[in-house]
Amino acid sequence: MLITTANDLPGYEVVETLGEVFGLTVRSRNIGSQLGAGLKSIVGGELKGMTKALVDSRQQVIDRMVDEAKAKGADAVVAMRFDTSEMGNNWTEICAYGTAVRTRRGA
Repeated sequence: MLITTANDLPGYEVVETLGEVFGLTVRSRNIGSQLGAGLKSIVGGELKGMTKALVDSRQQVIDRMVDEAKAKGADAVVAMRFDTSEMGNNWTEICAYGTAVRTRRGA
């Protein structure tokens, strides 16, 4: 599955647009990681546990978006974006979305 944040794929022609596709997860924050992050924010530095959780969550939503695109018969997703939002004090929604398309190699 080709995935791009661009609106086109150089070397490919979009032959069919199949519609918008999403991958979504809602994550709760771990109280232990919140305490560790709070302490780390005082002294500075990367919050490695939070970074890993975000990387894992982004991969999960990409995988879910790709599954939806494949179910529609797509071989690529263009204009892919991430979106996040806070839901209450302890939940975060993470979404990957884009447009599922069928392509063929251009001349």
